[in-house]
Amino acid sequence: MWPIAALLLQAAVQPPPLAVPTPYQVLVAEHARGTDLLTLRRALASGDSILQRLATRAIGRSERSALVSELMPLQSAPAASVRREAALAAAQMGALAYWQQGAVTPVAREANPEVRAALLHGLGRVAPAAAEWEAALRAGLADAHPVARAGAVRGLESFLRRHARSYKPQPPTIDALRGVILATNDSPVRIAGLLALTSAQARDSSAVRAGLTDSSAEVRRLAVQLGRVWVTDTAPMVRWQALRVAGDCARATAHLNDPDEHVRLLAIDLLGEKRCGGVALQPLLRHTDWRRRAHAVYALTLADSASATPAIRALATSTTWQARAWAARAARRVGDTVTLHRLALDVDPNVRIDAITTPAEAVKALSADHAGLLMQAATVLKDYRGADSVKATQVQVAVQAFERISRTHGVTWRDPRVALLELIVQWSRREARFGGLWMTQWLRDADPAIQKIAAAALQIDPLVAAQPPYTPPAFMTEAAWRALQGASARVTIRGKGVIELDLLEDQAPMAVHTFVTLAERGDFNGRTIHRIVPNFVIQGGSPGADEYDPATSYFMRDEVGAPNVRGSVGISTRGRDTGDGQLYFNHVHNVRLDFDYTVMANTVRGLDVMDRVQEGDVIESVTITRAPRAGVR
Repeated sequence: MWPIAALLLQAAVQPPPLAVPTPYQVLVAEHARGTDLLTLRRALASGDSILQRLATRAIGRSERSALVSELMPLQSAPAASVRREAALAAAQMGALAYWQQGAVTPVAREANPEVRAALLHGLGRVAPAAAEWEAALRAGLADAHPVARAGAVRGLESFLRRHARSYKPQPPTIDALRGVILATNDSPVRIAGLLALTSAQARDSSAVRAGLTDSSAEVRRLAVQLGRVWVTDTAPMVRWQALRVAGDCARATAHLNDPDEHVRLLAIDLLGEKRCGGVALQPLLRHTDWRRRAHAVYALTLADSASATPAIRALATSTTWQARAWAARAARRVGDTVTLHRLALDVDPNVRIDAITTPAEAVKALSADHAGLLMQAATVLKDYRGADSVKATQVQVAVQAFERISRTHGVTWRDPRVALLELIVQWSRREARFGGLWMTQWLRDADPAIQKIAAAALQIDPLVAAQPPYTPPAFMTEAAWRALQGASARVTIRGKGVIELDLLEDQAPMAVHTFVTLAERGDFNGRTIHRIVPNFVIQGGSPGADEYDPATSYFMRDEVGAPNVRGSVGISTRGRDTGDGQLYFNHVHNVRLDFDYTVMANTVRGLDVMDRVQEGDVIESVTITRAPRAGVR
């Protein structure tokens, strides 16, 4: 009887089994970035493939390579979706150990082609520049399944791009890439293959010829880029690329009236870059379209600088601030100080950014509440090498500006704060009151970048002085998360049309939550598209219409994973976990942005609108539509 009683007593004191977490709890743990391993381990042990996939992704997004041991057992997980996620997570972590088991064992023993594709793609991201890894990726090009071969092409593209400066690929690899390009009509595979050859600087004529006849404009564009050949094409992105790589004065002149505005503006730019003379530019100096006029004035500073000043001064009177900013850049090129000094007092801060040249102008700009202008003012003062050194009174103004924005703005004002603090440190040797006790207070700043500068100035080990790491706001409530599922957005560009977006709340829940919150508050309404890079991205959403004025008061966690395909929408950053609410739209398949930038939406309608957006276009509104009955996708 005693043994039975002992067993009953033992059962009574044993803790109950740990509860299986919900998907929402796993997402909360992901947001904690590897500090809540208990929840993630419970999800991995649950046997539920959805929970395992979410937990695996969370471990990858922590980017802590030491956690690769958590992923190793998943190489034999029953669900292919989990094995695939584990490969992508290991790639995100940079954990080469995941593949270092004999001759790339995970790939060799994997039966599912989608998982093999992920393994090969990930290997290309983490493998060092060595022939053995190149050979392993090249072997994937001979895989019997097209999906796996596509993963191998993506892997080789990553491998060759990441090591382009230090590693020369072997001839068999170039031959294998050529063979894949010639043997397939799959556009994404050809895109990755042509990009891989471009990284390898292998201008293969047969691959170029095949690409030029492809039905996809993106493939034809990359063939033009690789071969640096001139073509005529119905697709604007191909014409733009041909003009960029093979344009001359005659071709630029012929495209001044191209149907596509991106091509027209590039043609104007080339007339300056190629020093084609000012004759073809003269009619454009009076054009009613400010963009053509501004590009023409700047091109004239290159093509015929002696005659540019009157055109610059006329452009400087434009009612469009972007045109005046172009005038400032043109005036800087030709040394038109009269125009620069006038524009340094402009009512628009972005014009002043391009115009300020003197310490006095920079000091005056320090009173502005515009991140980009403050950053430029600090840079001008820090780099000033004139006859008169920066005075103590001027440094005092910089101190006041730094203290002001530190009190009134969040960590997303990092760039101007760093620039101002570096300026103060530079001059603190002359003004001791800006070192010592004054500097010590910034060791406790919320931003680790500020802590680091203060520690260096005080000659303190930053590890000793460091405060707890910055953490963004907590993950959204479960009700808010559920309300996002199935949501979509309509982005109306003034005078251009509507871009309709499918929001990827399953891939990037907090990015979507932030975007929806800003949109429903009307924060994007009236904001400018300030950055246009044809055949790459457009960017906007900043309240200051520049790179540095943030849309949020906090840094967003990166939620990488969704691919940067044409029409996808991502979060602009300046380093890991520094998203501030600004958006970028991918003009093309930007595979080099994968694993580094959060993609939170895909365009489902309105690619033509996205293609026509130009510098200075305005987001009229962003409207969010919730699904009638939200549910997990």
